[in-house]
Amino acid sequence: MGFCRKSNAKEEGKKETVFLRKKITLVRAIALTIGTVIGSGIFIAPKGVLQNSGNVGLSLVVWLACGVLSLFGALSYADLGTSITKSGGHYIYLLETLGPLPAFLRLWAEFVMIRPANIAVVSLAFGRYLIEPLFAPCHAPALAVKLVTTTGISLIIALNCWSVSWSANIQTVLAALKMVTIGLIIVPGMMALAEGHYENFQNAFDTSSLVLDKLPLAFYSGMFAYGGWFYVNFVTEEIINPERNIPLSVIVSLLIVTLGYLLTNVSYYAVLTAEEVLASEAVAVSFVDRAFKSISSAIPILVALSCFGSLNGGIFAAARMLFAASREGQWPPLFSMIHRRRNTPFPALLLMLPLIFLMVLIGDLYGLLNFYSFSRWLFIGLVTLGLMIHRYRHPEIPRPFKVPLFIPLVFTIICFFIVGMSLYSDPVNTGIGCAITLTGLPVYYLVVQKSRIPASCSAMFILLCFPSSTEVLLDPSPLCFQHEALW
Repeated sequence: MGFCRKSNAKEEGKKETVFLRKKITLVRAIALTIGTVIGSGIFIAPKGVLQNSGNVGLSLVVWLACGVLSLFGALSYADLGTSITKSGGHYIYLLETLGPLPAFLRLWAEFVMIRPANIAVVSLAFGRYLIEPLFAPCHAPALAVKLVTTTGISLIIALNCWSVSWSANIQTVLAALKMVTIGLIIVPGMMALAEGHYENFQNAFDTSSLVLDKLPLAFYSGMFAYGGWFYVNFVTEEIINPERNIPLSVIVSLLIVTLGYLLTNVSYYAVLTAEEVLASEAVAVSFVDRAFKSISSAIPILVALSCFGSLNGGIFAAARMLFAASREGQWPPLFSMIHRRRNTPFPALLLMLPLIFLMVLIGDLYGLLNFYSFSRWLFIGLVTLGLMIHRYRHPEIPRPFKVPLFIPLVFTIICFFIVGMSLYSDPVNTGIGCAITLTGLPVYYLVVQKSRIPASCSAMFILLCFPSSTEVLLDPSPLCFQHEALW
């Protein structure tokens, strides 16, 4: 079949341990973080932040607060990453600190809802920025955007299936292009301010349109733009000197991103009014049309490439979580298999494709954002809660990078507050997200904790849910572990 999973028991006499080669330097870790964080968020989230915060001044405060909050979360994850030295990110930290049930629910939510919805949001932005200029000054038809979006997703999946090296090299190049794109927005905005264009900042904190119960949704949009600061923890086993490079990479990356995001938003408002930002389906395109028309045709392409890089990084990290879950026995063995020649995780990549297409076809961009953000931030809050519990239970474990408990405590409280308020602000989308997460409970007890369930019921459930994994479960002997790192 061309896939391999286990060591050759006949020749070795025992199973070998899977290992991942340490090939990610500090520079690569910073490039991975920045390249994944800066995607579609800064080009689509300003509208959502402004819409739900109510005014320009508070929207800028939200952007700064999201940067600080992301840094608190990243520092907490760096603490976990230097003491729990396994790849897998959120999943492996929940498994080690709070136990198998929360870990499995995070895994289930990730691949049933969070990852497909996140990829759908970024890819919809990719499609809109790529096709919007062709229909200017009108908006692009929704069907055309979705057709371009599905084509882009298919290309990303095909690229990751074909070659991990190509994916990694493209990610590095696109990370540099992202910074160029941000610079092309910041420079004209700063020039406009230098010329005295402050009119859009007058009455910046006007409370007439302020709606406090919508503020958590503003944080969802802002945190979506910063999403990706945790991806370096998905590849912990491959980082050279992780005790030093994990903390350094997240600190440097988030300081650069936060400063860049603040300056970008200031630039938007230096040129566009709040009403124009709210009316725009592609804020960066509207900005360039007004401020820097000579390069207006290039900006949508650069933004689309930025989204492409973010998609590539997210899909790369998602495969790591599946690999870790299969290794821990909480996911079918099929999804720990990688192609013998390509060294790519074919089954894990293809698993995501149908649900991504479904969410692209039926969901709107901001509805999808609220839909998956509930579960994402609930589990991230549980991870940092688990850090504090783990510290109390296991004070003897060496912690090369130890953050003050104040940092995870503040981050956890804010995460739970935002999650709780979102149920009130958008009960439909967040309620659906909560319900889908809870559907993982019967799956957990029927598949993972199957010793408590009659064998016939468990086997029937596996056949219904994972029909493609039946052959692997019944006859694993032809398979062999691949000892190559996916990076």
